[in-house]
Amino acid sequence: DIIDKDIIDASDKLKIVVRAGAGYDNVDLVAATSKGVVVMNTPGQNANAVAELAVGMMIYLNRNGYDGSSGIELRGKKLGIHGYGNIGKILALIGKGLGMKVYAHDPFIDKIIIENDGVVCEEDVKNLYQKCQYVSVNIPANSKTKNSLNYELLSSMPDGATLVNTARKEIVDEAGLLKVFAERTDFRYVSDVAPDCSPELESKFKGRYFFTPKKMGAQTAE
Repeated sequence: DIIDKDIIDASDKLKIVVRAGAGYDNVDLVAATSKGVVVMNTPGQNANAVAELAVGMMIYLNRNGYDGSSGIELRGKKLGIHGYGNIGKILALIGKGLGMKVYAHDPFIDKIIIENDGVVCEEDVKNLYQKCQYVSVNIPANSKTKNSLNYELLSSMPDGATLVNTARKEIVDEAGLLKVFAERTDFRYVSDVAPDCSPELESKFKGRYFFTPKKMGAQTAE
């Protein structure tokens, strides 16, 4: 789904590119602008599908891929939502329905809006990671967020830590991720986009991660 300069230059009659989702980092905006091509996205349209996938992956990992062995429950655990947009709001609703204590961090959303949803607002992202066993990341990939989920943040998570990434793989510092995996046998990672270091995770840390075969947060009939 990459709309790069080569595609835009080759498409003399192209007028508009619409991204079926919130992110548009797969479109070369500079090339599009130079050709007068309008770029649009559809924020919110896939939010429920992505939120349900995030929870589904958490449950799947907690029940050990349904292999019949003893698993872990979500009820009573703390769910941190890093990025309280359309997906984050639905995740909070589902999390509360499962009996989880829900926290959120988003510097662009008013604290009152978060608290009115019955969610604890954490203004410092470090506090979010330090408190929550489960953190779902719903932030874009840009110059400020790439590699921002680093060793310091991930290693600060409490016992039974699980990182849930339905955003972009680039936001995770993979060197830091591997270091946390090596140091902590309780740390786990689920995502709908496999990191570049997935072969190393597969060879050393089986049972502590799950990645869908492709980016599929929006893959529902609805």
